[in-house]
Order: sequence, then structure tokens, then C-alpha cells
Amino acid sequence: MEKVDLKRILKKVEKPARYLGNEINAVHKDTSNPELVRYAHCFPDLYEVGMSHLGSHILYDVINKEEGVFCERVYAPQVDMEEKMRENNIPLFGLESRESIRHFDIVAFTLQYELCYTNILNMLDLAGIPLLKEDRKEGDPFVLVGGSCAYNSEPMTDFIDAALLGEGEEMNIEVINEYKAWKKSGEPREKFLERIAKIEGVYVPSFYDVEYNEDQTVKSVTPNRECANPHPRKRIIRDMNKVEYPERFIVPYIDTVHDRIVLEIFRGCTRGCRFCQAGMIYRPIREKNFARLKEILEKLIKTTGYDEISLVSLSTSDYSQLAELTDYLVEEYASKNVGISLPSLRLDNFSMEIANKIQKVRKSGLTFAPEAGSQRLRDVINKGITEEDLTRASRQAFEMGWNNIKLYFMIGLPTETYDDLDGISDLAYEVVDIYKDVHNGKFKGKFNVTVSTSTFVPKPFTPFQWNPQDMKSSVVEKQRHLVRKLKNRNITYNYHDSDTSLMEAVFARGDRRLGKVLLRAHELGAKFDGWDEHFDLEIWKQAMEECGLDISFYAHRTRELDEVFPWDHIDVGVSKKFLIREAKKALNEEITPDCRKGCNGCGINVHDIGRGLC
Repeated sequence: MEKVDLKRILKKVEKPARYLGNEINAVHKDTSNPELVRYAHCFPDLYEVGMSHLGSHILYDVINKEEGVFCERVYAPQVDMEEKMRENNIPLFGLESRESIRHFDIVAFTLQYELCYTNILNMLDLAGIPLLKEDRKEGDPFVLVGGSCAYNSEPMTDFIDAALLGEGEEMNIEVINEYKAWKKSGEPREKFLERIAKIEGVYVPSFYDVEYNEDQTVKSVTPNRECANPHPRKRIIRDMNKVEYPERFIVPYIDTVHDRIVLEIFRGCTRGCRFCQAGMIYRPIREKNFARLKEILEKLIKTTGYDEISLVSLSTSDYSQLAELTDYLVEEYASKNVGISLPSLRLDNFSMEIANKIQKVRKSGLTFAPEAGSQRLRDVINKGITEEDLTRASRQAFEMGWNNIKLYFMIGLPTETYDDLDGISDLAYEVVDIYKDVHNGKFKGKFNVTVSTSTFVPKPFTPFQWNPQDMKSSVVEKQRHLVRKLKNRNITYNYHDSDTSLMEAVFARGDRRLGKVLLRAHELGAKFDGWDEHFDLEIWKQAMEECGLDISFYAHRTRELDEVFPWDHIDVGVSKKFLIREAKKALNEEITPDCRKGCNGCGINVHDIGRGLC
């Protein structure tokens, strides 16, 4: 393959370092070997976002450790770079080799956010790869997807060959090995898909037929060939202490969203928040032990030079050895000016002792997520925290010198009333009062409480997958209500654009008929829809109308409990019976306790019987 020539355009674009591919710890291999399997790991967003995605670092490391395989990174070029590439007939390329991915064997996209789907089509188009899977011929790459959105990849079925469900470290290697065997066999293209359909975690959408009812809901999803499992089930890594983890992260030359060492301490969550898709689909919980984390960290410190360590999981403060781990980190690295950050803190088990230890190097901000303003609504969503948890944590933080706290909430949650919204402002003002009380009625330095709200988006495989999203007019009025209630010089109120949340809801619960909408929106110029400055709702309204589909059907309709969903045939471990039970408990404002205190019968034990995972 011929390398693309970037010299004539890089000086004309913003942040040319996005496209160089020669960062510290990047992997380079000899591409002249015709037997080499070329794998493009594509993240459908800007370099700064994709380089901050832990899963991409893990898969890049795992795949490149395999003999005879070269995994390269590909990101969506910024608009200025894309214009120059199209003007100069430069196809989308792998960063490491700067060779066109049009001639790669596998082109795999990470699906982390529904509003990145048009970027995938734009990237395929920029690469010269046929957008529709039916138009790809022998010699064209196979297009795969993975990530959290792959569990309902139905809106993408016109464009993808297969979806990889679950954790990909082992699954990707098995797919690559089948590709090697298929390539030697000389079999037609379809036979490769039949081979990988037998791998646990691999879902080939074209091997399933969908029927619809007269009311446009899904009637059934059934396999159309013998190799297709009627219920493809997600892949799970059993032992987190044995699974591969990068010993060296690629160190970029420009600032990225998360510019630090990322240390994954466990996967899964036992809390059961009813709005949270990740808490359902990533079950069961599996921790890395303290010794393994030390081993990983010592190597990453040496190979990256970063001065900050971020401990990552869905609920970091739930890690069973957190006190022991933070003691070690402070003792070992504080003197070397290496800081520690703890995202995903919970109010009910937040330890100020731990927070005080980690701020010895540098004091980061404190962020808490009550999610709802009233105890009633927190019980509906099964958040499991109280107002007392917030006031206790805030008081301790202020007594120990913090001057800023961020509070995250959702608006539009099921059963929400304006009393619940008023609870958000009440909590914010209570935090202000606590600060004044701690400092004898005075404001010391620059004190601020930041209140942020996002719009509730019903997601598949959650107890709220049956609930509608608020109409835009309702969301806007609720935001205005909070703007009026939160007018205070010590309170900052930020809210998320409701238009993007609307289309996120459409595609989160969408079916494969939305493929034609995606294609039409792409033709109309949609891309970078997750960025407010690029998102244009009118494009989506036009595409939906031209395709004869209704936004409200997907976003604003209450689903019946017996409705067949487009994703019902996918087995994520958590049963639909459990989700229905949780949906009913939500209406009764009943709490379901943390799974660590006793099994709640979600179904993951049945899914993983014999594995001893939960």
C-alpha cells in the first residue's frame, strides 16, 4: 500500500499533531508482509476524545501483541482536515502507517455514543469503503462495531457486518484468528461471517429477520440460518487479574480530554440505578486485586511520564481495597509529585479521610451526583443516597478546605414533578448555607457550587426502557424554571441541549428501519452530531420525514410491558423479567438494595452459571 502524503496539508489545519501517529509508545510494524492482517481500530470522534477512551488503549495493546496482526488507530478528522483531504484526494488512513484503510482487512468502530453514528458513515465515505454492507465485495474490509451502543446496533445494521457484544480482549483475537483461517481457505465473503457467528459475543445482524406489527412495533426477530444463535450473548472476561492490560499508554503531543494514567480497578456495578445502562450491561462486578494494580501502575509510571493517576470504574468508591490502594499511592508517589484523582464518587460511602490523603499533592475538585432533587425521586431511580449523605460530605469537604463542589442531576426522569425540580435548588442553597456555617457566616475566597443537569434518555436494558422522554417544550420549561430558582452569585447552573438528547433517545431505542434515516442525514451533511456547534435538528427532522418515520414514535412513546423490543433477542445477562420487576418497583418508589448485600435475582447468575462470577 502507498502512504498518503500529508506534508502539503498539515500546515493548513488546526492541531496537525492529531494526524501524525508517531507519539511515544505508538506501535509500528513492517507493512510489506502480504500475510499481515491489517486491523483499523476506529473511534468516530476527534483524536482528543478517542485518545481518552480506555477501551481503545486496551484493544490496541492486546491486538498488537498478536503475531501477524497490525492494529492501527483511526479518528474522525476535524472539519478543516476533512476538507483538505477531500480537496487533495487523500483517503482516511491509519495513523501509524499512513496507509489507506480502504485496503485493510478489518475496520472496527467503537460505539460509545449514538450521535457518533453519522461520523461512522462519513469516515467510511472518506475511506472509499462502500457504506452499505450489501455493496461490499470480495476484497473489501469487514466492518465491525463494539462498545456499549453495540448492544442495540439495529440502527446500524445496513452498514455493519457484525457487532461484538461485551468485553473484547479475547473476542477480538478469536475473530482475527477466524479471519486468518478464512483467508487461507479461499471461501466467499459470507463464510467468514458464518465462522465468527459461532463465537460467543459475535452478532451478525444480516443472519436475523425482523417482522413488524401493524402498529409499527417489532413482532419478532428470528435467525435465518443455522449458525446464528437465537439469543447472542455478551462476552465476559472472567478473571480481571489475568486479562491483558497496557503496560504503556500512547502519550499524545497535544492535550486530550483525559491526559493522565488511567488505572481500571474493577468492572461492573452492583448499585442498580434504574436509569443507568452501564450498571446493567457491565454486570457482574469483577475487581482487580491490589497486587495486580501495583504491578500495572509501576510499569505505566515508567513508560509514560504522566504526573496524575486516575482510578477508574463505574463506582470507584465501591472498590473493596480502596483505602489500602490510596495509602500506597500517596506513600509511593506523593513525594514524586504524582497526583491522584477519584472520579465517580458516591455520597453514601464517600470518605473524606481518603479525599484528604489524595489532595496532598494537588487539590482537585469534588463532584457528586445526587441525580434527583427529592428523596422520593431518588428512591424511584434507586439511587440509594439521602440528603443527609450530601450535607455530611459537603460539610466535611468545606472543613478540610474545599471551596468548590459540582452537583450533577437529571431532569425528565420518570414521575418527576416540579417539587422534585425545586429540590435541586434547595440542595444547592443548602450546600451554600453549609459553607457559610463552616466559615462563620462568611465566604472565604472564591466559593462556588456548580449545578449541572442533563436530560433523561431512556436506554435499552434498563428498567426505564419503557418510559418516554420528555417533550422538548417540557424540558425547556424545566430548564428555565431552574435558571430562575438558581440565581445566586455563588451558584453556577449549566444544562445540556435538549435537541441532542432527543436524537440520542431516538437511536438508543431505535430499530433497523432507522438505517435509511442515518444514510439520508449523512447525505444532508450531518456529522459530529455530539457537538452542539455541528448538530442540526432540522436535518434529522427532514431525514425522518423523508423516510416516513416519526421521532415521537421512538422518543416520546410509552412502551407496553409486553412489547417486543428491537434488542430483546440479545442476551446481556440481566433478564427482562428483572427489568420489569424493577420498573414496577420504581412506580411504587421502592428501593432495591446493593447486590453486594444479597442477590436480587437479575439473571446474571443464570447467564454465567458455572463461572462463579457473581
